[in-house]
Amino acid sequence: MKKGAGFGGQNVLPTDIPATWAAMEKLHDSGKARAIGVSNFSSKKLEDLLAVARVPPAVDQVECHPVWQQTKLRKFCTSKGIHLSAYSPLGSPGTASVKAVGNVLAHPVVVSTAEKLGKTPAQVALRWGIQMGHSVLPKSTHEERIKENIDVYDWSIPEDLFIKLSEIEQMKLIRGEFWTHPEGVYKSIEELWDGEI
Repeated sequence: MKKGAGFGGQNVLPTDIPATWAAMEKLHDSGKARAIGVSNFSSKKLEDLLAVARVPPAVDQVECHPVWQQTKLRKFCTSKGIHLSAYSPLGSPGTASVKAVGNVLAHPVVVSTAEKLGKTPAQVALRWGIQMGHSVLPKSTHEERIKENIDVYDWSIPEDLFIKLSEIEQMKLIRGEFWTHPEGVYKSIEELWDGEI
């Protein structure tokens, strides 16, 4: 394994995806895992995996929200029967690196939609993901926000507002620079995400 494949030059990323997946398939075969999946796989990485997988991944968990809608990946996953699960569906507003790039919950289209519906920007972002067919995994330690995050199932975003959300200029917020290193497996952000950035 190459030096620099993860945090501080330590190798924490599996570099032999086929062998790693074969081990996961054994867990699936043994009944120890009912389903197996991946996280942060681009369309290309999924395509490469599907070429060698006996058991296809059930899910790909990725950053996904109105400001990073993952259109190409979503279409690929749909065509292959892979569920897309959205981590950071609110855009990780408390993360320092994300604050410097953008804020989903302060995006004018998200805010405007929330105001028109009498909802919060967080509820709009979560409901957008649900209406797209994703599972959404919001994170909060505040009881009020947790309750607010659950209150997204008995209403929907109307078509006209949903279209406006689809027109938001796209920007990946969680870029993953920490996974890149000049001597590592992934030397650049573009290489890490296979140009899907």
